[in-house]
Amino acid sequence: MAGPRIARGPGRSFFRRLTVDILDNRGMSFKDLFSQGAESYARYRPRYPDQLFTWLADNVSPGEVAADLGTGNGQVASALAPHFAAVVGLDPSAEQLANALPHPRVTYRCASAEATGLDDGSVDLLVAGQAFHWFDQGRFFDEVRRVVRPGGMLAIWCYGLTTITPEVDGVIAHLYADVVGPFWEPERRLVETAYREVAVPFAELKAPAFQMRARWGLEQLQGYLATWSAFKRCLKVNGTGPLDLVFAQLPAAWGDAPERGVTWPLGVRAFRI
Repeated sequence: MAGPRIARGPGRSFFRRLTVDILDNRGMSFKDLFSQGAESYARYRPRYPDQLFTWLADNVSPGEVAADLGTGNGQVASALAPHFAAVVGLDPSAEQLANALPHPRVTYRCASAEATGLDDGSVDLLVAGQAFHWFDQGRFFDEVRRVVRPGGMLAIWCYGLTTITPEVDGVIAHLYADVVGPFWEPERRLVETAYREVAVPFAELKAPAFQMRARWGLEQLQGYLATWSAFKRCLKVNGTGPLDLVFAQLPAAWGDAPERGVTWPLGVRAFRI
C-alpha cells in the first residue's frame, strides 16, 4: 500500500530534502549530533529575544569580552556583538562553524566548553544557549572559574516545545514523545526541566521571564522539527516511514494560514562568578 500523501503545503519532496544521512559518532570525543545538516540548523532554528541579550549586558560591567560556548551557527555570538567590544564563539564542530553568522566583532574558534583555550580571567560574560546539557559539568565549571574574571557572569539557557495551536501542538507532542521519544539522548531530560535540577556552584541571579516568538510558515516548522537530534537518530534507525506518517498529519493540523505565531518557553539561569 502506498504511504500517506501530503495534500497541501511543502509536501513530501520537502520532507525528503530534509532527510540526510547521520554521522556515525563512534570514536568522537563529543556527541556530534549537529554537524551533519549544519546548514539546515542555521536556517531553521529559532532566534532568541533581544531583551535577553540586553539584560545580560546590563548585568556585566564593563562589557568588554563575551564568549559563547556551543555557538553552533553563531546566533548567540552575533546577538551579543552589539553589546560587547569583542565576542568569541566556540564550538567543537567545524561544520557548524563553517555556517556561522559573520560579524566584525565576533571571532569563531573550534573548541569545547571544557577546554576553551581562552586566557585566564579574560571573559566578562560566558554563555551557553541550548548547549549546556551536552557539557561535562564538573570540567565545565572548572573552566568557568578559570576564564571568567571575578565579578563576571555565567548564563545558560534552553527552550522547550513549541506552542502554535492545539491541533499542531498535538501532532508535535506525538512526534516528540511517541515517534522520536526513544531516540532522545539522556541529556534531553535537563532541557525538559529547564536546567532547574542542575546544581551550579556559583551565586545565582534572578533572571526575568523570557519567551521566544516567531512568525512561521509550515515549511519553516517542518525544517525546524527535522533539526531535532532525536529526529535524526530515528531516521537513521527506522528510515522515513514513521516520520512520513507524522509529517502527513501536519498540513491538516496547520490549516490554511500562510503563517502562524510560534512561541517557546525560555528557561534562563544566570550566576555571578
